[in-house]
Amino acid sequence: MKKLIKKILREEIDKSDKHYRMLDIISDHVELPFFKSMEGLTIYDEDDQLYIMKKILGDDISIEGMTIYNGRYRSIYEETSSGLWDKNEYDNGKLLYSVNSNGDWEKNEYDDNGNKIYSENSNGYWEKYVYNDDGNLSYYKYFMEDGVWEEFKYDEDGNSISYGSDDGVWWKKEYDDRGRVIYEEDPNGWIKREYLYNEVVYHEDSDGDIYDNR
Repeated sequence: MKKLIKKILREEIDKSDKHYRMLDIISDHVELPFFKSMEGLTIYDEDDQLYIMKKILGDDISIEGMTIYNGRYRSIYEETSSGLWDKNEYDNGKLLYSVNSNGDWEKNEYDDNGNKIYSENSNGYWEKYVYNDDGNLSYYKYFMEDGVWEEFKYDEDGNSISYGSDDGVWWKKEYDDRGRVIYEEDPNGWIKREYLYNEVVYHEDSDGDIYDNR
């Protein structure tokens, strides 16, 4: 087959319809790694390679060296001279899936607002994200079924008011109507504050320290 392809492509110097019909047939036999496969079928011409890859990956691509980009100039395929490769899939600029010649892979899921809600890879590592109605991260868990987690809460103004995690780390905060922290607490103690023109004029904490310049 290689000899037939080579003969026909040499004859079709002007790249007639017959030339492209042959490329259409060849595209059915190109497999990963793409560039090494095309060269194995005696396809060395860059324009012919681009034509074939458009048949495989779609029209909205470009090739630079051994890297293929989508219309947003994101790398969807990259290959080394030895035939090692990486392949990526995107949706609206978000990475959905990636895989390489070693069998390593990663997949991601997103909500309608473009926030990542789930991620997983071939090593067994995974992450889960939950967002509130305002788009703020409210819950995060990763790695295993009973694994590590973090939880976040917000007030109606979007201020972060509490945090907790599986390892016992936590804190909480309160704000005034200008978004300034007037109370905060964690396992080490608490602090109260009052402000005047964004300057702290009163400070009191659980260690008994008091500063009062009201």
